[in-house]
Amino acid sequence: MNSVSQLTIRQGDFMLRDIHFEFPDGAYGILMGPTGCGKTTLLEAICGLRRIERGRIVLRDRDVTRLPAAQREIGYVPQEAVLFPAMRVDRQIEFALTVRKVKRRKRKNRVLQLAELLHIDRLLYRYPHGLSGGEKQRVALARALSFRPRLLCLDEPLSALDQSTRGQMIKLLRAVYQNEKVTVMHITHNASEGKQLGTHLFRFVDGTIESTPKMHAGSTIANKTDD
Repeated sequence: MNSVSQLTIRQGDFMLRDIHFEFPDGAYGILMGPTGCGKTTLLEAICGLRRIERGRIVLRDRDVTRLPAAQREIGYVPQEAVLFPAMRVDRQIEFALTVRKVKRRKRKNRVLQLAELLHIDRLLYRYPHGLSGGEKQRVALARALSFRPRLLCLDEPLSALDQSTRGQMIKLLRAVYQNEKVTVMHITHNASEGKQLGTHLFRFVDGTIESTPKMHAGSTIANKTDD
């Protein structure tokens, strides 16, 4: 089980207070809410990128609240795919594996596996300059998945894409979820996107997070939570 309990985060004059919700392993969670309600702030706190005042974060029954970001085993794709400008695509994807001192052959095999899954084989020896928005998002997604994270966090990954590319990426995200068997927390404003991808829906409502009934047959329902 994955959970956030009594989480309080202060950022200048903005505060999230006593946030609580939970979602099971293997879920594809969709987090929705109005602009400025704190969705990105919450996601960054889960990833270890935002300081919290109090509360507890548990991933796969492991308390990660005080662990640095690098030790939480989370793959994170920010809203704008931030790639290393002077690094080839294949090196971008294997970066986290290199840091973890994974053997070269295993790194290369993982890069090829993800490149095939995300249809970016032809991009492996190119640099970020000149890649389209959709191509950059695929590379960022492959990089986040490379080390087989416990949780994949996506901050509006499709918001800057045109309609056609968005449809392609939805199909790819579905394939990634099914093939990689990774738990996902995905921020979006797009209800259609959420319905096509999510197994669990969470909404910011008046400073609280509420869950709605399961979005697909066979998924479980997280309890209604209070902020």
